[in-house]
Amino acid sequence: MSQQLPPSPTVRALNFRQWWLTLSFIMINVGLFFTQVLTGVDAQHPATQDALSWGADFAPLTYTTDAWRLFSSMFFHFGLIHLMLNMWALYLFGHLAEQHFGRLYYAGLYLLAGLMGSLVSGAVDIYHSLQLIQQLPQVNVELLPRVSAGASGAVMGIGAALTMMSLLPSLARQRFIFDKRSLVLIMGINLVFGFVVPGINNAAHIGGMCMGALLALLWYAIQRFTHYKQHALWQGIIITLMFMGCFWLFDLFKTAALELQPLWQLLIERL
Repeated sequence: MSQQLPPSPTVRALNFRQWWLTLSFIMINVGLFFTQVLTGVDAQHPATQDALSWGADFAPLTYTTDAWRLFSSMFFHFGLIHLMLNMWALYLFGHLAEQHFGRLYYAGLYLLAGLMGSLVSGAVDIYHSLQLIQQLPQVNVELLPRVSAGASGAVMGIGAALTMMSLLPSLARQRFIFDKRSLVLIMGINLVFGFVVPGINNAAHIGGMCMGALLALLWYAIQRFTHYKQHALWQGIIITLMFMGCFWLFDLFKTAALELQPLWQLLIERL
């Protein structure tokens, strides 16, 4: 994703105790990357087989035998630059979102945005594969499913959540006041960048953004319309229901992909 700066925080960014979960996500991603490099994965241009071995998303595998790739793909990156851009953006957005939404809700936001990014990416691959079958015997390589990975779906979800908060009226005890113009500009640039630059999985960006914006809107409603003693309960209910909805979508997409099994098996054999 493109590198842009959000509004400057009003708290000391180096106070790690206030955003240790974001720091933990960063350390997990960085630690996994260097572990991969130490085991022989190319640090700049990892091979497709290496990416798949470390959990990258590939619809023919994800929607047949390896559903776990929906999550594992959030923690694999295609080279050092890809990792650095995503981790920088995760820091910029994440250390604010963690303090604003609360640690548990923020954890759910991160995972659900990344999961929805994987699901939307998979849905696009399924749609393209169905189109490919209809066009046989001609083969349009642009419709073949792609190997994808990275934390950008989760990161874009966090950015969209902050953007949504900037668009809503401020709460009485809101910790941060976000710069609407800056956030809208940043998210818009990243979205356009994903459409015009080849190789970027913009479906994952859009999926993550939609989930992040929705979770922010629901969090805002909880803060605005429920008693403060019920906030944690309602937040837990929302996160649980969202995970259930994602699992339902996965089953729906998996059913839609049943007729693609022969084509996808051929693609897997030729990897």
